[in-house]
This record gives sequence, structure tokens and C-alpha cells, in this order.
Amino acid sequence: MPRRLTSTVLSLLATCWLGQGTAAGDAPDHPSTIGIQVENDLFGDGRDQYYTNGLQVTFSAGDTLVPDWYIDLLGRIPGIDPATDDIRYVAALGQQMFTPEDTQRIDPDPTDRPYAGWLFASFGAVVEKPETGLLQNLSLDLGLVGPWSGAGYVQRRWHSLLNVGLPRGWGKQLHTEPGLLLTYEARLRHKLFDRNDRIEVDVMPSAGMALGNILVQGTLGGAIRLGDNLDLTYGPPFIRPSLPAAAMVRRQHAFGWNVFLGVQGRLVGRNIFLDGNTYGASRSVDKKNLVADFQGGIELILGRARVTFTQILRTREFDGQKRRSQFGSISVSYIF
Repeated sequence: MPRRLTSTVLSLLATCWLGQGTAAGDAPDHPSTIGIQVENDLFGDGRDQYYTNGLQVTFSAGDTLVPDWYIDLLGRIPGIDPATDDIRYVAALGQQMFTPEDTQRIDPDPTDRPYAGWLFASFGAVVEKPETGLLQNLSLDLGLVGPWSGAGYVQRRWHSLLNVGLPRGWGKQLHTEPGLLLTYEARLRHKLFDRNDRIEVDVMPSAGMALGNILVQGTLGGAIRLGDNLDLTYGPPFIRPSLPAAAMVRRQHAFGWNVFLGVQGRLVGRNIFLDGNTYGASRSVDKKNLVADFQGGIELILGRARVTFTQILRTREFDGQKRRSQFGSISVSYIF
């Protein structure tokens, strides 16, 4: 069933954008990108626990591929002006998995994080106001929590291929539940320093919110970057519930690099992966309402390729959590 569902979602993603754009002309200032992200604790502290793996494939449409009907629809939202704003359509397909600290127990510790998987398709837009350096990200995620997410199957198969200990408690995961998540984030880029177009420094405060049965939270954060050609991007992409992805590169055939440090605080009202299923009995823990993510890394743009590596340190998310989460994120994109 997970394979059939994945095939259906991929077909839906393609149907939403293929053949909908305007005719291509000159090379756009904002090209299309397609990328893949992997987030895993193997790239962090090496422990197989908590938020243990995320995988996402993202397509961001360039200037010539954004559907006209989509621009008209976004123009109805207050604060968005299609006549002056740069608008890009974004679609993604992803999966996340969460496990307790001890994955060898058939009956997991009831005070530890429950097993949970999340398979989702995301549809949204990136809206840039070039004159002010404001980037807005809006998206709607639709998906499934529970066995149909395929998370348990994927983790067991992957561990089998690597010949490492199989996780034994997926039979106690959250039960099947459809999920909906509406998110919004705004980032404001402000240049602090520019020396002969070689070394630049900018800061990017950000704020956002998420609303749905999967997650209810408000966010506030910021980042600082040092590098060259910082205006090519708005920072590294992440898979939710971390920082929402700013899936945008301004132009192709360019070179840029930067190192970055950032922090984001989250006020969490609901997190299904900790609170348990919305309806019916399920495993759960007492979550912490205040959570912070600290991240740092490097981003390279080499012609048509964009590569980012990030380390993320997340404070404890629930009562009784023995240690903070640490995981890495690798993102590779192709610009066309």
C-alpha cells in the first residue's frame, strides 16, 4: 500500500505543474531547481534515536514555469502583488521517521518518544519582494501518519542492508491518521558588509507559524552568513518541522559560497509525533512547549549545482528525554 500511495502522490505532483506554465523565453533570473535532501542522525551524533531520518524531493518552478492560474490565486492573498513580486511554485514529496532512544525493545518504554512516520506531499509558493529583501514561504502539506507512511518498512529495510540491529518496536507506532499542515514563514535579508564583492555578511531574521493536526507552533529566529554572492539564496533548505525550505536560487551559471550560523525558537502547541494521535488511544509523551534549534554549516553554488551541509542541535522536546537531538542535513540541488 505505501508504494501504491507514493506512486499516486508523485503523479499528482506532476499533474499540478506540467504543461501549466508560460512559454519559455530568455534564461530567467530565477531558474527552476530540483533537489533532494537527507536529514539523518548518522550525520550528527551517530545515535539512532528521536528524529532519526528525513528525506524530501523538491521542485521549485522558475519564472517561465509558474502557472498563470497559480499567480492569480496568490494575488488574492493580502500582501502579495504579482505585478511586483517574484513568485515561484514549489512542490515536494517527503518522509520523516521518529523513534525512541532504545529501538531494541519490542514493547518500547512508554515514557520515551513513540515510533512515528510521516509521508507527505507539499504544495506552496515562494514569494520574494526584491526591493525590500523579504521572502515569504507558504505551503500546504497533505499526508499520512502511521503504518501507511512506510517509515517502519524503510527503516527496517535500510538497517537490514547495512547489517545493523533492526528496530523492533514499530508495531507500537502511532496509528494511521491523515494529516494536514498549513505553514507560513517570512525571512528578511539585510546586508551588513560588502568588501569589493568578494566578502559579504548579511543577517536574516525570520518568523513563522504552522497550523494543522500534525503541528501547531509559532517560530522566531535568525541567521548570519559570511561569503560571496549571498543574494543567490536565502539560506539552506530544511525539512519540516525544522526551518521551512526556502527553495530558491536567483540565477544559474553563478558561483557563490557561504558559511552560516542560525537559531530558531519554537513555541509548540501541538506536535502529533509527541502528543500522539488526534483521535483514539496511542503512545505519547509530555512535550516541552519551548524548543530551540541551533544550526551551522556551509553552502556552495557551483554553476548549476547547489550543495549544502548543515549540523542541527535541537534542545530536549519532551519530559524525560535524556539528551538533546543532533542530526545533519545534506541537500543537493540542480538548477535549470
